[in-house]
Amino acid sequence: MTTELPTRRSARARKRGRVTVTGVLGELLITGGVLVLLFVVWQMWVGDMILGAAANQQADDVSKTWAEEAANSGDPLPTSDPSQKYNTLVADPPPIEEPGSGDVFATLHIPRLGQNVQIAEGTATWESLDLGMVGHYKDTAMPGDIGNFPVAGHRGSHGAPFMNLPEMQVGDAVVVETKAGWYTYRYRNMVYVTPDSVDVLDPTPQNTSVEATGRYLTMTTCSPRYGFSERLIGYAVFEAFTPRVDDGKQPASLYLPKES
Repeated sequence: MTTELPTRRSARARKRGRVTVTGVLGELLITGGVLVLLFVVWQMWVGDMILGAAANQQADDVSKTWAEEAANSGDPLPTSDPSQKYNTLVADPPPIEEPGSGDVFATLHIPRLGQNVQIAEGTATWESLDLGMVGHYKDTAMPGDIGNFPVAGHRGSHGAPFMNLPEMQVGDAVVVETKAGWYTYRYRNMVYVTPDSVDVLDPTPQNTSVEATGRYLTMTTCSPRYGFSERLIGYAVFEAFTPRVDDGKQPASLYLPKES
């Protein structure tokens, strides 16, 4: 029978080898916490970047299709004045028929934000918002109409097209592209309102009793970025309509001025 005492090395090995329920549970909780953190990072930043890039590409593809159709037609697409040439601004733009629920009918370009995103009819998640698009509020004015053309978009998920809306500057172009051409609006101001402030959708925004005489574009989103306590509202005023012609050129409003 041996009488040797255990060495320090063997004692340490036995100490390290002891497994307890508490230890295993702690490791599982740490691992779970790391996985949750990674998922949040993905959902809040990486996922939005990927989905936003995909939404931009889809919008660009639609724009290219419209340009190709115009080039193949050999004639300017119908406008309120078919004799208008490229970059001749039309003060009285052609009307757009109201589309059906979920139908994509335009592309929203915001050069300041580097954002191109499709516009679909309706603001339900399944119609537009959770599909990486912005949604047009039903039963409100269409692009170029007298009154208010309001749209809604996510700021913190599903591509987050309005994520950087607070970066807009007075005079920035907000351009709505359709098959017929481009409706250019100029950004004016931004306000924060409560979620029940539906007067931002009025024909004259926030002036229910005032008859509309101008043409407006209203962008609505949540504030703060990952919260719902307020709504962030960006307003723009119509400038002009540029008809699409067969030379493939685009209006200057789609490009951010160099001095900006």
